[in-house]
Amino acid sequence: MRFGARLRALTDARGPLCVGIDPHPQLLAAWGLPVDASGLQRFCAIVVDALGDEVAVLKPQSAFFERCGSAGIAVLEWTLAAIREAGVIALLDVKRGDIGSTMSAYAAAYLDPASPLAADAITLSPYLGFGSLQPAIDLAAEHGRGLFVLALTSNPEGVQVQHARTAGGASVAQEVIDAVAAYNRGVEPLGDIGLVVGATIGRTGHQVDGVNGPLLAPGFGAQGGTVEDLRRVFGQALPDVLPATSRDLLRHGPDREGLRAAARGLRGQLTSLR
Repeated sequence: MRFGARLRALTDARGPLCVGIDPHPQLLAAWGLPVDASGLQRFCAIVVDALGDEVAVLKPQSAFFERCGSAGIAVLEWTLAAIREAGVIALLDVKRGDIGSTMSAYAAAYLDPASPLAADAITLSPYLGFGSLQPAIDLAAEHGRGLFVLALTSNPEGVQVQHARTAGGASVAQEVIDAVAAYNRGVEPLGDIGLVVGATIGRTGHQVDGVNGPLLAPGFGAQGGTVEDLRRVFGQALPDVLPATSRDLLRHGPDREGLRAAARGLRGQLTSLR
């Protein structure tokens, strides 16, 4: 089954919430875990066990595993496998973007099912030119994987590039949005290439209504994003939005029931989006 179809089926069944697995050192310490690979392993095991049947998507942030070197990468491999075994979508947040053979190697690392780091979907940066992502687009299509391309991020520095105007008059972000929409045109029930659009960016004049792909919206919860913010940013595209939260939910751990209750509470807030 294509990625977009799998994602739609899971979000219809469980709601659209995406939970980031972001093992910040401070969060590990707050959970009483060591700030090392063994702490990462325990942290991820608790999160997957608690939420693997509660939410549609779990999103490990690669950076927090990479900081522990090869031992951390081994934990990331284990976590991706555990997420798949739990029957939930694994979205690996790596934000890769490069050219030529290097982009092909990144694609193989994260999208080829033969790789120990394979995920159901990954995040990508298009700011070496959208066309530079073609190796990942091709491999994702071959293996039924998904992609989430950075378009409009909530960090203030992003405006410098994303809102810049191209020779044709459109913003750089709008050209990324339009390129993704072109790949998804006519695909049912949902395209396989999505966008990353911050939940707190407000009205920027960019049009995401016609993307026909999933719209990952980080910043929901602790970073200030609310359901009303989602309505303001996404408008008619709300049924395709995947609000993402991490710290706002994970602070309820390591108690598994606390994590489950927090997830259910957030899912309840999002029922009006579908």
